[in-house]
Amino acid sequence: MSNRTKASNATGTRKGASTKASQTAERAPARPEPGPARAPSRLATIISHLQSPTGASIAELCTATGWQAHSIRGAIAGALKRKGHVVTSSIEDGVRRYKITAAA
Repeated sequence: MSNRTKASNATGTRKGASTKASQTAERAPARPEPGPARAPSRLATIISHLQSPTGASIAELCTATGWQAHSIRGAIAGALKRKGHVVTSSIEDGVRRYKITAAA
């Protein structure tokens, strides 16, 4: 009696077992059709507003993104500066306006 519990074929693989390559080829799904383009992210929306010649106020950015004012200020102070943008602010007609003056 043999110590083998399962029979092997000449290549050393179990009977009925297939190779990994053939398994993935059998299961590989067709690539789906590309869907519609994604809308720009909220951070990209903020950047585009701040790059305009007049810049943007917090209220304008809140309307454009749907975020609250503290979230806009946090994005300017954190994410934009981490990306290398230099954001300046000035008060024009009693409203603070933010602008991107340089980027990395």
